[in-house]
Amino acid sequence: MSNNGYSEHEELIGIIKGYSSTSGTHLTPIPSLFFSRQTREIGPSHGVHTPSLCIVVQGLKEVFLSRERYLYGPSDYLITSINVPITGQVLIASDTVPYLALKLEFTPNQILEVLTNAGIQPVARNNAKRAMSVNKMESALLDAVLRLVQLLETPNDIPVLAPLIKKEILYRLLKGPFGMTLEQAAIDGSSTSHIRKVIDQIIKNYDSPFRVEDLAEIANMSVSSLHRHFKDVTAMSPIQFQKKLRLQEARRLLLSGSTDASNVAFQVGYESPSQFSREYSRMFGFPPIEDIKRLKTATNR
Repeated sequence: MSNNGYSEHEELIGIIKGYSSTSGTHLTPIPSLFFSRQTREIGPSHGVHTPSLCIVVQGLKEVFLSRERYLYGPSDYLITSINVPITGQVLIASDTVPYLALKLEFTPNQILEVLTNAGIQPVARNNAKRAMSVNKMESALLDAVLRLVQLLETPNDIPVLAPLIKKEILYRLLKGPFGMTLEQAAIDGSSTSHIRKVIDQIIKNYDSPFRVEDLAEIANMSVSSLHRHFKDVTAMSPIQFQKKLRLQEARRLLLSGSTDASNVAFQVGYESPSQFSREYSRMFGFPPIEDIKRLKTATNR
């Protein structure tokens, strides 16, 4: 229990409500800490999920990594070690009881700093693990998260105390069931860190074709090892990974109204507009123009 008699979750609900009065994602004065609020169950959203800790304090959310489903609510936390394209959907939300959540992003260097400060000398391993996991919330982790969020009430303390509490949060995550995966994603020489470099390369050049042999060279692996470890981490192949990035960016461009579907297809790397339309429909359920009209109608309701 916190000092004011409320539970940690109740206090988090109050603070997040205060700093996110409208639906959407809100950047806070604490670096890399974001709040989310939704007042209705909305259709699936698509994007690249960054290395982060995500906590739902009110409501329920599902995330798909390829075909794998991750469901989490107030008693859980979602942790991600590497950039991966996902599909997410808020399942429980209303005007009276809005969906409320927070996201704390981190980097491999921040993980390494915590490992060094803890006197831990991790060994690089050749056993890549899935980049995403849902785990049961632990009281010590929730307490640290609450203390970080409470700093919003004393902004002068943020520059000094926020980095320290964030280190504590990362330390507790490293001590938890996903700790080894976080560690291996951060340290050089592990199979997971090699896959992270390949992922960064694909994201940077998502609109250009690649040779798998070149990706294998970046990873310092054989082609067969690259495919195996890449799928272990992301639940998809490099080609599938790139396709998701292309289609997500295409949807973003179409929603912005900047150009037509054929131009967008070429812009994100497709050589055939018809192939683009087929794969877009397969991913989003509707052809490009119909999908964008549907999304804009839903947004304007």
